Amino acid sequence: MASLDASGTARGAGAGDAIDAPGSGRAGGSRTPRRLRLPRQPMLRHLALAAAGAALCYLVTSLLSPYNDVLAGEIGLYVVALAGLSVLTGMSGQISLGHGAFMAVGAYTAALLANHTGLDLALQLLAAAGTAAVLGAVVGLPATRLRGPYLAGMTLLLALALPPIADRWNSLFGGDQGLVTTPPTAPGDLNAQQWLADIELWLAILTLVVVANLVRSRFGRAFRAVRDDEVAAALAGVHVARTKVIAFVVAAACGGLAGGLLGLTTGVVSTGEFPLTLSIQLLAAMVLGGAGSLVGAWWGAVLLVYLPEWSSSLAGDLQLGAGTSAYLATIIFGAVLIVAMIAAPGGIQGSLRLCWAYVGSRRGGAGTGDAVRGDAVGGDAVRSGAMAGGERPLQDRAPSSGGPAAPRGAAGSPGSAPNVQSNESSNSDG
Repeated sequence: MASLDASGTARGAGAGDAIDAPGSGRAGGSRTPRRLRLPRQPMLRHLALAAAGAALCYLVTSLLSPYNDVLAGEIGLYVVALAGLSVLTGMSGQISLGHGAFMAVGAYTAALLANHTGLDLALQLLAAAGTAAVLGAVVGLPATRLRGPYLAGMTLLLALALPPIADRWNSLFGGDQGLVTTPPTAPGDLNAQQWLADIELWLAILTLVVVANLVRSRFGRAFRAVRDDEVAAALAGVHVARTKVIAFVVAAACGGLAGGLLGLTTGVVSTGEFPLTLSIQLLAAMVLGGAGSLVGAWWGAVLLVYLPEWSSSLAGDLQLGAGTSAYLATIIFGAVLIVAMIAAPGGIQGSLRLCWAYVGSRRGGAGTGDAVRGDAVGGDAVRSGAMAGGERPLQDRAPSSGGPAAPRGAAGSPGSAPNVQSNESSNSDG
């Protein structure tokens, strides 16, 4: 609104009186509520998300039946295994077909410690992860000189060689019967299935926090550099061999922890729990969820757990034979993998990321249009305020001296002095 200055003349309202300050979030007198923002520091952000996820997991398991609690716990342990495989294959670029062998080593380590020692459950799982990590370092050393199908063949040999070792020493590893494990005792009124599911889901979240901070550090940058171009990474100062071994150690440790949890879930650790198809299914689930994506590990774990359930129901509805229904889950898994690689090469998480980016771009375009319209309205308000103060727009003002006014868009700012050439011509005429 117009006001009077000391000389008594009307003065137009400034831009601040007609337009809200930029970023104030006011529109028509209302204030837009601020969105919740996570901490910028990666560790604090990951811990905040982990705390919220742990509370959500406890709430979900408390509402599920004991059978569904077992399935939820299996999702958690497969997330641990897929997180390590994402580091090895998705981020470091090393194909592994022997991830089930690392799970078997962790499962047998935890079962042996539970049957022959009085160690706590946490120490058993820690020893399972450590033993598998040592095996990963042993395998990773020769793997530094192998690539592509040769590396896949070496890891495939590892998956095929471990089961006969367990059958060779029956007295130690239990042979075909395996080793019996005892699930942890649930505190309070919780049932054993819910307590074990909570442990597995919480360990999955903890594993994701550790791996997420690892991949955002210099180790993660080294993983991606080696995956993209080993020669360029070496020229940039990255120790390629050491980086590959570290990736194998991380993946093996996650696999060993997942194997120890799987032994607690099934109640028995035997060679039949870790066939070659498990390693192949883990690799396929990692690709379907999103190679190199930790969030995609949840999608892959859900497929690993629920696809056999759905295939069993489908086999019952179609009245298929026992031989066909036994391999139906693997057939469906392969078909889904082929379709996903054609339709969505980035996996489920990659497709969701693209959809989210598309929606964000559409929203950003709408916001840009609103901002342009707001700027136009603000400019009209400024001009109307100037007119109310008794001033005319610059392009309509008469020149202060003889000669035409400077046109808009000419050199110099709007409202500048008249053209020098026009002044000289008028003076010479006078």
